[in-house]
Amino acid sequence: MNLRQIEFAVAVAEEQSFTRAAERCHTVQSALSHQIAKLEDELGAKLFERSSRNVKLTVAGQAFLPVARQMLGAESRIRDEVAAAAGTVRGTLTVGTISTFNHADLVDVLARFHERYPHVDIRFYQGMSENLLVDVRAERTDVALVGLWPGEPVEGVSKQTIADEELIAIVPQAHPLAQRDQISLLDLVGSRLVDFYANSGARRQTEQAFARAGIAHKVSFEVSHIDLLERIVRRGLAIGLVPRFEGYTCDRLKMVPVSDGPQRRVWAVWNLDPTPAAVAFLRMVHEALIENGHEVPEPRVLP
Repeated sequence: MNLRQIEFAVAVAEEQSFTRAAERCHTVQSALSHQIAKLEDELGAKLFERSSRNVKLTVAGQAFLPVARQMLGAESRIRDEVAAAAGTVRGTLTVGTISTFNHADLVDVLARFHERYPHVDIRFYQGMSENLLVDVRAERTDVALVGLWPGEPVEGVSKQTIADEELIAIVPQAHPLAQRDQISLLDLVGSRLVDFYANSGARRQTEQAFARAGIAHKVSFEVSHIDLLERIVRRGLAIGLVPRFEGYTCDRLKMVPVSDGPQRRVWAVWNLDPTPAAVAFLRMVHEALIENGHEVPEPRVLP
């Protein structure tokens, strides 16, 4: 077998079509079908069940696919490592972040990264911390910026603490609590609250704080993004708790410190064996953090 045959087979599995797989691989369908037939003969098993409507993996095909993807990834990684040793960073870079990360302008960092390393194909997305961690562990994401309750373990990834920060209340400017210099969680009893969805890392931060204070944490609005949380607060529907750094950007809202409020730890996390592109990006994030006044040690990544 050869890598081209493996690439063809993976394309068919992902596209569920010989026609679309041939288009993706820039070859004719007859050539692709011939190479896959040769691969199946060598393996001694059929990889696909073909019908007039679709193509499905057989049991053997299901066993073949994850290993085939690893082989293709290893081949690509070899090329990227050799190119990096020769002075050219290339390949792909997938970066994920929580919506409340404001310690560095990631769009600006990505723009500078693209200028410095134009041969790297960049993907960027936002998500919840627990999902980002899963993606990094599964090597679907190279680098992620996450925020967790300080006591929550971060395992199966390389990591660097960026900051420990407190969460503060945000209320409409006309709200009675907006006139206070500081409040406690007890002052929120009886108020409608907006928080991130149940079982999320962000939600656990507030739940831990309310539990320590011996107060029930009743949430009326559940969201997955800081923008929606701010909109709900701005319309007077609920009170929210957000990181202090994020709070300063909230338009037409009053930020009120909470004496016994939630805490969170912000992390940069990345694969245990980072690619050259990931290493280069982590160093640029570190540069941006230092420029913004954060005293953060340089991440321990491969030279």
